[in-house]
Amino acid sequence: MPPDDLVLIHDSEPDARHRLLAAAQEVFADYGYEGASVRQICTKAGVNIAGVNYHFGDKERLYIETVKQAHGCMSNTEAITYPPGTPPAVKLEQFIRGIVPEMHAPASPSALKLMMRELAHPGKAAGVVVDEFIRPMREILPEVTEEKRMMTGFSIISQCLYYRQNRPVSELIFGKDRLDAIDPQMVSDHIVEFVFRALNLVPPTHSERV
Repeated sequence: MPPDDLVLIHDSEPDARHRLLAAAQEVFADYGYEGASVRQICTKAGVNIAGVNYHFGDKERLYIETVKQAHGCMSNTEAITYPPGTPPAVKLEQFIRGIVPEMHAPASPSALKLMMRELAHPGKAAGVVVDEFIRPMREILPEVTEEKRMMTGFSIISQCLYYRQNRPVSELIFGKDRLDAIDPQMVSDHIVEFVFRALNLVPPTHSERV
């Protein structure tokens, strides 16, 4: 039961949905989908328990929407659209340069924790991450075998994710000051050069980028 001094927000009030998502992000990050309860989330949010059904339908839908929100906090770039005839090398470079700054942008600990939990143990919302973050890159990789395309995609995503996911360990190895000196532009340049050499691609010209 909620504490006596907790003022419950009616489930239909506009702020209730926002508060439920914020609370759910922390609770799901700590306990996972199976371990978290709707009552825990509603108590933390200060929202009537019926608010989950009103705004989301059920716990599963609340979890999916919470993961989508956490993903949005970590990936704020809108989907890039390319004019017809855009060279694959241009698409690939723009993809990398769009993702890397997001991996350097601050993310709330609970958003990062929830996303890492979902990626490590794919569950109800894993498809959201795949569809919005990983699958689009498949369409911009060079025409190679499906196995080579898959492994190349893993390599590129891993390089981009490393700077967020492994930051604490990297600080232990190299020190915070040295890592702070590496800005997104430097990382983007390095990954683009690394990937293009590995794939034997010619970097886009200035006119192709415009």
